[in-house]
This record gives sequence, structure tokens and C-alpha cells, in this order.
Amino acid sequence: MKSARIHLLTAIVGLSFLSASVHAQNCPGRPQLGTVVYDPYEITSVNGVLSADFVMGHSVDDQGFTHYCYDYKGTRGIVEAPTLRLNQGDMLKLGVKNEIQSDGSTTAMKMAPTSEPICGDSGANTISSTNVHFHGMNVPPKCHQDDVINTLIQPGTKGFQYNMQIPSDQPPGLYWYHPHIHGFAEFQVNGGAAGALIVNGMEKVRPEVSGLTERVFVVRQQYLVPWIPGPYQLTLNYHQAVFGLPLPIIQMKPGTKEFWRVANATIQDFLVLQLQYNLKAQNFELIALDGYPLSQPRVENSIIIPPAGRAEFIVEAPTAGEAASFVTNNYSTGPTGNPDLLQTIANIELSTEADKTSSYTEPVSGPPVNTSRLVDVTNKPATTQRKLFFSEEFGGTNGPIQFYITVDGQQQKVFEADEKPAITTQVGAMEDWTIENRALETHAFHIHQQHFTVLEVDGKPAAHHDMMDTIQIPFWEGPGNPYHSVKLRMDFSDPNTEGTYLFHCHILLHEDLGMMHKILVQPAGTN
Repeated sequence: MKSARIHLLTAIVGLSFLSASVHAQNCPGRPQLGTVVYDPYEITSVNGVLSADFVMGHSVDDQGFTHYCYDYKGTRGIVEAPTLRLNQGDMLKLGVKNEIQSDGSTTAMKMAPTSEPICGDSGANTISSTNVHFHGMNVPPKCHQDDVINTLIQPGTKGFQYNMQIPSDQPPGLYWYHPHIHGFAEFQVNGGAAGALIVNGMEKVRPEVSGLTERVFVVRQQYLVPWIPGPYQLTLNYHQAVFGLPLPIIQMKPGTKEFWRVANATIQDFLVLQLQYNLKAQNFELIALDGYPLSQPRVENSIIIPPAGRAEFIVEAPTAGEAASFVTNNYSTGPTGNPDLLQTIANIELSTEADKTSSYTEPVSGPPVNTSRLVDVTNKPATTQRKLFFSEEFGGTNGPIQFYITVDGQQQKVFEADEKPAITTQVGAMEDWTIENRALETHAFHIHQQHFTVLEVDGKPAAHHDMMDTIQIPFWEGPGNPYHSVKLRMDFSDPNTEGTYLFHCHILLHEDLGMMHKILVQPAGTN
């Protein structure tokens, strides 16, 4: 994977990358080392509408890290990647202007344009193009909603307007937004362009969270660009978490419980999250995964969140004198994967001032929410069975150079913007997809516009039929060993699934290099 990273993060932009660029909009300064972590700035809907304007900015900090940012002018001045907080049925009106500018010295890899009508600006995808994907939201893949295949926002234009209605049955939970410009999604998310989106009402589905202080934590990841081994950091709400340096601080009130909502907005890390008090893993109450409330909460002391995944859980504050920390543990991604190492993300401290770090408390009561999407479809017959598999192609001793996701029986090939859909189905279909990993590194499967139900893991019934939008499939251990797999129930009954959209690996380097294809969902009754 390392050789491919060099290809994408160095070769496509040249050794000068954007150092000679002219920046119309810089990113805000990020927090100092070892300081208290606050929730992101929030924008909430008013009278059923959330209206906001973002500017995609860019800058390079004094450590050499390239930043990309969704800038918003709030009451505290320019803030970065605010949390969007809405209710079921609300309208989201989000204007996005691209102020990444180049003086022309930057080289860029242009992608072949799609034959579909362009939504937004014309031209080819370049490193300065952008758009927005509303990850996990069950909104239509249509222009001005969640179409990432054809939507381009080019620098120096008037910008683009997203207008979408949050479905009236969108489960309350944590979702997120990020760029999805093919060929360059990793580069911009690596720079920090990602934020949380919350649909309110969790307390009506899972009353366990009622009245609890809520914390929103977005874990990001950044490499130096041009990429060289070593310089790398995780961040928590943009606070750097680097071994050997002062760590971020999470404050909690003594004797309290909090409702934590954690998004893995890294470009590739599989987070194995724990709370450790005096080095002992603590139990927490898991409430939701990937925005969807669980049918019943369950007690865990560790959870794996793949890149793009989210977890929501209730934690209890440490007692006085306990050394407390929020950590991610070692996770093996295989011989050709990058190591995900043990790292403390933040230290946890008791403070009577903890209330100031979050501006939101889950209400004890509120309007009812629509839970019709949270139905068990495992006892319904599947109309179609499909098999897909991840694979990689090697180039000498330098590791994988090409990444594929293939529908069994079709030709192995990388994604092309002008390709025909690899899968065609229709609204109302109920399909089972078995997805194998035939590669020597772990991959993360994601599909747009909908969630799936986990039926089986490695051919055995899943311990929990969770509804998710992203799932990890462990690496193949090599000859003589079976491929790891998951079996997923895809429910296309929602009319919002109609249209053309994407499925792919959410390791963003892999997606950008072609580990992605289209699915076309036609109207019900289509011949």
C-alpha cells in the first residue's frame, strides 16, 4: 500500500504540490497541543430548515501539513467543519464555494469525464475540484442532493447549492460529510475536510441517553504531503494526538455519564476504541452504529470502527485518582496493509468545568420520531444472491499497485467515470451480497444511499444483525487459508435508492485508485 500512497499523494501533484499556490481562503488555526477538547461548532435547523454557506479553503501549517477545510462564518468568526444538526423531515440548504486556487504550477491528474449530465461546474476532476458526500444519509443520488458521480464544484466559480430534505424516516444518529471527488478524495480528507451531521431524536428510540450530556468527537488522520514515512498524526476534533507530545484532554464531571458520538473520519485507520482507567478497559453501553440505533443496547469494552464508521455509546466518568485515557489499540491490516498501532487519543480528566466543553444535552422528552426504517428484514426472502470480492494487483516487491472490487463473473477492472453500472436492480428488490476479501490487507466495504443488515461473518450467523453502512473484511492469510467474508442483506424498498450511485472500499486511497463501481437501481417493475 505504501508504493500506491506515494503514487497518489506525490506523483499526482509533483514535489512542489501546492506550496506555490495562491490561497484565497486559508483554514483556521487548529488547537494547541495538550489543550481541552471542545465539541465542534454547531449549526442547528430553525423552523424545519438548516441554511448555511461553506467555503472550501486550503493552507499549509508550520509543520508542513496541508489543510483542506469547510470554513463557516459563525458567531465565533471563521470555524472549521461545523456539526450540522437537523430533525427528521428538515430541509438542508448548504451552499459550497470552492476557493482552492493555484497559480498553474501544480500538476494534476485529470480524470475522464462521465457521459452523464454534469451537475454544477463543467471541466475535469482535478486536485482543486471538490464536492460533498453526505455519508450514511438515505437521500436520493440526484443533482443538488447526494450525487457524487457527476457533481463538480470548481475553484473560482460562484459555488454550488445543495438542497435536500432529510427523510422523514431517517433514523436519529450520527452521520458525516466529506469530499468525494474521484481521484482526490483522500487528498482532501487527509487535509481535514470532514464534519459531523446529526439527526436528532436518539432519546426517543433509546431512552437510555435521555438527559445525558452529549459529546461529538471526530477522529481524523493526516500524513505529510508529499508522503514520507513517519510524519503522521491522529487528531480529535483537530487536536493532535501524537506519541511523546502533550495529548488532548477530555473533561468529564465526577460521577456522571455522557453520551459519546464518535466518527472515524480517517483516510484508512481501523480504530479499536477503548476507555482505559488505570490501564483497565472499561465497559460502555453501545447505543448505535453508523447512525442507526441498535435494537437493544449492549455492553462492550472495545469496539472496532472501520474508516467512515461511527459508534455512539454511553460512558461513565472515572473516579478521583484514576488515570483515564481514550485509546485505539493495535489492529493488524495484513502483510500489505499499513499498521494501525496502539495510540492514546486523549487523556480524560475530572473537572467541574466539563459542562462548557459541550453545548448539547439529549432532551428528556421531545417530539416522536419515525422508526419505520428500523425493521428486521432477515426473515424476508431474498430476490437475488450476489458475490463480490476485493483483490489487489502487485508490482514487483513494492506492494500492491492496483485495487479492485469485482462482481463475481465480471471482468476485474478499476472504476472509470464513464463505466456502465456493475450491478443493475430495481426498487423493491431484497438482495443478499456475499463480499469476500481475496487481498492480503483488510478492506472496508461501503455503499451509498442505504444501510445493509449483517447476516453472516465468515459463513456463520452474525452475532448481531446490526444495520450499518460500512464494514471491515479482514485480510486473507494466504494460500491454504479461506477468504474472509461477510453476507449482507440489501433492502432496496426505499424509493430514495432509485438512481445510480457507488459502492467501494472506504480506504480512500483504494477508492481513488479504482476500488469502486456503480450500481443502478431502476424504478419498480422495470423490464
